[in-house]
Amino acid sequence: MNNQALKNPFARSPTLETVLLVEKSVEKYSGEFNRTELWKKLPKKIMWQTYLVILDYLKEINKVAFDKNGKIAYIWNPELMKRLRQRKSVGV
Repeated sequence: MNNQALKNPFARSPTLETVLLVEKSVEKYSGEFNRTELWKKLPKKIMWQTYLVILDYLKEINKVAFDKNGKIAYIWNPELMKRLRQRKSVGV
């Protein structure tokens, strides 16, 4: 069982569509908003608990990071990953 479900029994399991919607919004507004402000900017209504589960997931897989002011930044770099995969010394 994941940590978020243990912390919050009311947490929802997000669909892939919802995860992608949040990820694209974080990428679009990277570094501009904190959690609450970004949640209000989402094009589709998402429950707060579900949104927090998605942010935890994106943070865990190193796609987003939070600065000291709580603003969310998109840190995933697919071009760098492509270059790393081509190197023989790196096993990705």
